[in-house]
Amino acid sequence: MKLTYFYCLAFPLLGILGCAKQHNVSQKETKVEVIGDFFPNEVRPVASKPCFAGAYYRKLVSSVDNWVGISGTVVLPQITFDESRKNPKNTKQYLDNPSVYLGGLMDGQETDIGLSWEVIKDKDGKVSESRVAFRPFLRRTGHKSGQQAVFVNGPATADYYWYPGEEVFMQLETIGDGLVKFVIKGAGKRFETTFECAGYSLKNKGEFKRVNAIDQMGNEGKPVQATKTVVSKGKWLHTDLLRVQDGQVVKAPFHEGRYTPMSCPQPQFFAIEAAAKEKLKGAETININGAGY
Repeated sequence: MKLTYFYCLAFPLLGILGCAKQHNVSQKETKVEVIGDFFPNEVRPVASKPCFAGAYYRKLVSSVDNWVGISGTVVLPQITFDESRKNPKNTKQYLDNPSVYLGGLMDGQETDIGLSWEVIKDKDGKVSESRVAFRPFLRRTGHKSGQQAVFVNGPATADYYWYPGEEVFMQLETIGDGLVKFVIKGAGKRFETTFECAGYSLKNKGEFKRVNAIDQMGNEGKPVQATKTVVSKGKWLHTDLLRVQDGQVVKAPFHEGRYTPMSCPQPQFFAIEAAAKEKLKGAETININGAGY
């Protein structure tokens, strides 16, 4: 018997309301590491992609191929906020909001799933006035099937708060028709859930990404706002793509030959550090400065 239940989250302070369905799913562990050459007939990434306005972000995005997920281990970045950019409706919070996440695009449906700088609840259930920790979030766009767009946060408990300097492993994996699984673990904490995404299937081709960003409140689709906020020392220790190959899911290193690099809106806002050996395993250190380098 397969059991299904819902969890619903409502955060009036953030204007967020959503529900996600969680499933008990049994599956075989079939992943193996694949190091070295490209797969036969592997699609190579395009040379460049256009930036989407509204945020400062470093993104690596794969080709559109038999990819079904992405994983990696990251040291969460340090944050120095621009004190002149506070939310006029809540001066305890800033207009700049750091995030570190994975995501994909399959059958026209995009996902962004990972960690965002957020408010928390203390042990007495009081919501913090300021944003003080990284918390899980799951976002999907709508799908031609009629599935609606949704944004949800993970539960507001200390078990799911992460902080700058902590090392975490994240994985986003398509595990069946219309269903993805997200896992984040590290620093003695673990969050795991499934998320309904109608466009995702082990039979579909898709692209996957990892992103380090300074998001800007209320600015999506607009030119970035000038800021002195700095998000530094976000270090990916490795990144891997998940792929269906010969009937099983395998992992392959997300090296330079497998991604299109994007530093948006302009490279001048980024200091990227990576030795040649690190690039072979999808590792790099990302520094973002709204005032430029």
